[in-house]
Amino acid sequence: MRLPPDTVLLVVDMQRAIDDPRWGPRNNREAEQAVAALLAAWREAAMPVIHIRHDSVEPGSPYRPGQPMHDFKPEAAPLASEPVVAKSSGSAFVGTELERLLDDGGHTTLVVCGVLAHNSIDTTVRHAGCLGFRVFVVEDACWSVDVRDRGGRTWPAEAVHALAMAHLDGEYAKVAGTAATLAAVRLTAAHGAWKRQRRASRG
Repeated sequence: MRLPPDTVLLVVDMQRAIDDPRWGPRNNREAEQAVAALLAAWREAAMPVIHIRHDSVEPGSPYRPGQPMHDFKPEAAPLASEPVVAKSSGSAFVGTELERLLDDGGHTTLVVCGVLAHNSIDTTVRHAGCLGFRVFVVEDACWSVDVRDRGGRTWPAEAVHALAMAHLDGEYAKVAGTAATLAAVRLTAAHGAWKRQRRASRG
């Protein structure tokens, strides 16, 4: 796994609203820590980060602006220098400035994490792939919840997550783990430092 130095870490909908009990059981209980590790690595490497914030228009939604759980989770709180893109639909590209921000910065590679894997992650990643971006999804830095189908069967979060990743992998994105992604970021940062040192030594 190789990442160019302008690879954007896209953190999707990591707000306290996702902790509302109405979402039901989830998988990947360590996902918040994985997101925090990715953010720390991106910041240390001085690579770009963009946060997606869901501003629901549905009455009573915990994601609706003004609700107490609308704020970002502490593990994923943006720095003042990191852009925050507000959306009101599943895809982070619909009705937002995200595509323009990426195009203006010349960014062609995205690493995506956050919630939910079978909802906003899925929709955003598919959209990004259709727009021609190279996309990686960090499977253990996002999660799913139980889903009840039309026949009344409840599918556990682990199964929902596995299927969501299977649908994306190889078609719209490449699915990877946190450990491999962190290793790739460190390699990119080390290579960048080597290039800067080499330029400096040449005077």
